[in-house]
Order: sequence, then C-alpha cells, then structure tokens
Amino acid sequence: MKFISALLKQFIFWMLLFATTRLIFYIYYWEILNQDGIPLSELLLSFWCAIPLDIATACYILVIPFLLSVIQSYYASWWLNRASFYYNIIVIVVYVLISTTEIGIYEEWKTKLQFKALNYLSHPAEIYNSAETGSFFILLALIITESIFFIWIYNRIIYQSILSQTKKFVFGLFYLIIGSGVLFVGIRGGISEIPITQSKSYFSKHNFINLASVNSGYSLLISTIENYKFRSKNPFDFYSLGPANDRVKRLHRVDKDTTINILTKKKPNIVILILESWSADLIESLGGRAGITPEFAKLENEGLLFTNFYVSGNRSEQSMTSIFAGFPSTPITAISHNLDKIIYLPSFTKQLINEGYGTSYYFGGELMYGGINSFISVNGFERVKEGNDFDVALPRGKLGLHDEYLFNEQLKDLNYEPEPFLSVVFTLSTHSPYDQPMEDVIEWADTKTQNNYLNSAYYTDKSLGKYFNEAKKMSWYKNTLFLIVADHSHDTYNHWPVHKKEYRRVPMLLFGDVLKKEFRGVQMDRISSQTDIPTTLLQQLGLNAIEFTWSRNLFNPTTPEFAFYESDEGVGWITPNGYFVFSNRAGGIMEITLGNQIKDSVIMDGKSYLQVLFQQFMDY
Repeated sequence: MKFISALLKQFIFWMLLFATTRLIFYIYYWEILNQDGIPLSELLLSFWCAIPLDIATACYILVIPFLLSVIQSYYASWWLNRASFYYNIIVIVVYVLISTTEIGIYEEWKTKLQFKALNYLSHPAEIYNSAETGSFFILLALIITESIFFIWIYNRIIYQSILSQTKKFVFGLFYLIIGSGVLFVGIRGGISEIPITQSKSYFSKHNFINLASVNSGYSLLISTIENYKFRSKNPFDFYSLGPANDRVKRLHRVDKDTTINILTKKKPNIVILILESWSADLIESLGGRAGITPEFAKLENEGLLFTNFYVSGNRSEQSMTSIFAGFPSTPITAISHNLDKIIYLPSFTKQLINEGYGTSYYFGGELMYGGINSFISVNGFERVKEGNDFDVALPRGKLGLHDEYLFNEQLKDLNYEPEPFLSVVFTLSTHSPYDQPMEDVIEWADTKTQNNYLNSAYYTDKSLGKYFNEAKKMSWYKNTLFLIVADHSHDTYNHWPVHKKEYRRVPMLLFGDVLKKEFRGVQMDRISSQTDIPTTLLQQLGLNAIEFTWSRNLFNPTTPEFAFYESDEGVGWITPNGYFVFSNRAGGIMEITLGNQIKDSVIMDGKSYLQVLFQQFMDY
C-alpha cells in the first residue's frame, strides 16, 4: 500500500499545483475579470471544468515516477528515489516556467503558450525588451517564489513518503497492471469512445475563462505534438482534398478582369508604412474614439481608406509573409519560422526589382525576432537598415529607434534613391513596453497598460503627421503611392476576444498625389485582407500577379468578398453575409452569425480554405 499511497500523494500534489498556478493567473489579470463582467461563480466553475485535463496532465507526469516505483518493488535502491526526486523537481520548475510565461504573453497574444512561441526563445534579449520592466521582474519573482515553494512542499511531504519498499513479486506485478491501467485511463480522459481534448475545458462565453481552464502544460504538449504531426499529416484534414480544392478555386475565381485603375502613373514609387499593433479601434472613422490618431484622420481626407480590412495572423512575422508574399497566416506555426519553406513563396519585392525598382527596408529594432530577417532577405530587399545600422546618438527605447527618428532616416535616404523605388518602414513605438518619448495625453482608458498603448499610438500618429509634412517637400513625393497598414491588431479599450473578427480589423490607407482625384477622401467597404496587397498593387502597375494564388485584386469588382484569419488552432471566416470561427482546440464552432440557409456551405468554404492552405504549407 505504500507504493499506492506515495503515487496518490504525488497525484494530489500536481492537482494542487495546477489549481494554484491557475489562481495566480486570475489574480494577475483581476482587472480583465472585472472588465468582462465575469461572475465569481463562473470563475469557480472553471476550476471544476479544468479537472479532467489536469488529471490527464498529472497522469502524464506520473508515468516516470510510476515506472521507477515498479522497479523499486523488485529492486529497492536509494538512487531510484533520488531519480524520482530530481525528475519531479525538473518538472515542477518547467511547469511553473510555462504557466508564468503564459501570464506574460497573454496580454499581448490573448492565447495559450503554443509551440510557435518557442521560436522566440532563441532571442531572450528581445523577449526582455518587449516586456515592461516592472512586469518582467514581477514574473521573474513569481517563477522563483513558486518554484521554491512547490519544491519545498514536495521535499517535506511527498518525497519523504517515497522510501525503499518491500520486494514482493506478486504485488509488483499486480501494481504494474493496475497502475498502468489507471494512468492510461487518466491520460485518455476516461473510458468513453472519444479521448479527451482541450475542448473539454471550454464551457464559458468568455474566452479568457476557457483558456485559463485549459491546463498550460497539456496545451503546450499538444501544440508541440501537433507541430511534429503535421509534418506528415494535415491536422485540418476536414474533407476529401479534391472537393476542398474545388471550393478554394471557386473562391478565387474571377469571371473577368474589369480592374478599376486608381493611379495617374504607370510606374510610381511605392512606400509601405507598416504600423506596429494598430487596431481599427484607434481610428475614429472605423468606430474608434476621437482624438487617438488625429493625423491619420487628416490623411484619410486625401486618401482611400479600406473600412473592412482584416489581418490573417496576430504576429508581426505572419504579417510580413501576407503583405509581401500574399500568403495567409497558418495556425500552429508561422511559415517564416521554416527557412526551408519561405524560399518557395512568391515575392512582390523581386517582381518590382525585375521592373527596375530599387528596394529598401527600415526597422528601428532587430529583425531577427520572429525570423523576419530571414524572410526579408529571401524576399529580395536590396538595402536593409535596422537597429544597429543607425547612429547610436539617435534617441531609442528598449526595443530600438523611436518612430519619428526612424521616419527621418528613411526620408533622408530616399532623397538619394533613384526612381522608381519600393521602400518599407516598419514602426516600433506601439509595441510593448510603449516607451515613447512623449508626455502622456490620453488618460481615460480603464488600465495603465491601455493608457500606455493609446499614448504610444498617439505618438506614432504624431510622428506620421510630421513624416508627411516633410515628405511633401521632397522631389519624389509627387510620383509616390503610400500604403499605410497595420502588421496586426492589438487588445484595445473595447477588449475584444482574440477570436472575434473585431479584434482582427485594422486600418489600410492608400495615399499620395498619384491617386486619381475621384479616389481621394473615399472609403472602400469591400471585405479585404493583408494577403490581397501584392495582387492589388501589381495589377495597378499592369503587372502579372498569377504567382500570388492566395491574393486577390481588390479593384476588380468581380472579385469574391471574404477574409480569412487563423484563430485558436482553427479558422475565422468573414463574408458579407456573416462570419464564423471554428477551433480544433475548442472542438467546434466558437462564434457564428450566419443564417441557417447558408451556414453549412459557408462553413465548408472556410474550413476548405484552411485545409488547402495548410496542405500547401506542408508541401512547400
């Protein structure tokens, strides 16, 4: 009975550890609980709904101690106890690290810690710089304190009960059979026909609660397993590939080319300004509060604003492949993290180089973060300037050069750039820790973090106004088309759940003297996406865009309207008739606004799109 008692004590220990780390998560984000109006009863219910996955995780962890105790029933030795001890200590520290890291990323990513996040571990300095200093040290203190506390508990209560045991063959055999069966059932989530999945913990309309209910270790384990599994099998294999392909071809079919030309010049310069973390909620004309981005509002009066524009991913590296290769973001992993695959993507940049364009890319920080540097290099940019390439005397924040100084550097260089040119600026100041060099002017948000974010957006907007005031003085300005777009969205004062389409909506503006007058001060409400940028621009230049199979021409009225985004290991799908969100993690539909008559067909469209997209990713 000592074996069984020792194993049971370990099981209880892990269940309490999981519950404690979940409680710490809730305490840390108590403001979100209040903002979302989540009742205490639902919070308490989350601990109950978390039990099945917690049991499965605990049983996974107990496999090694169990096997060691089976050996002990035949061969009692001190080193087996020590092996079990050190194994558990390592797992304690790893789990605490996972759960605390999840606290750190949630505010930015609004998701569980997933395999693709592990790609960032190779750049610890960037991770540190991205975090607010106070938050970083709080989280570090949490890791140290929790690790010490749980190790002490384990050593004082649990380990002391795992001692040399009496060697009995019959008991050992019985223990092996029964124990293996119990662990197997626990890992499987019971004896029902369908094994347990993460969807077991989903019960609330508040995704914050659902995500907190999912065991952090289990979530990362499954995400890692899926990452390796998809190398041979598509995890989004919903339908027969033939019918799925047919649906996707239909979605991209254009009856005739009736492109509306909006430019006065056939071969203008192109300047793309990628705004870090700009949500549609920052823009008054898109439903945001007034006063956050007044300079952008002025630009709208002279430009063409897309009012139903969406991003397919939620990370900067995902946006780069969408903007320059027209390749949508994928769940589980980003193609920019796969160096063997990005070489097969089409290149908007290279196509312009073939047309005689010079190309340049400006970023105030370090492009290695998220694998952006690899993609930019493969994409063919001839001149790239990032963090250390700028004068060290220029004012910087933790992550790099402040936006106004980055803008100035590009403007200065473009005066010496032969025309035509493609030049890209990727801003930085609206990325956490939001350390813009400006006194706060916005104080009405419900949290300090939100105020910091809004003030950083105000600063970038102010810098944007200065940028265009200076650009208009340059000789190349009258020949230049400016495209202003966000890399991805961000949590705002509206606190949209990350799976909702409102969260993925961002501004996109075409601007410049090369716009025909009838398209200035105009809004276009067609449903559109970052992935549509390459084809739209190339066809305005009269160039072939046939390589960009996932990209559409937004100025062809016959182009079908839809937008795709990856969400929670699934698909978000927006159409003029409504939208839906499907999640493998949640085990089904998370959100739907489609009418009954069309919903089945539209759901098949969206899921087919994800299936074919991911299959192509695998095949690259």
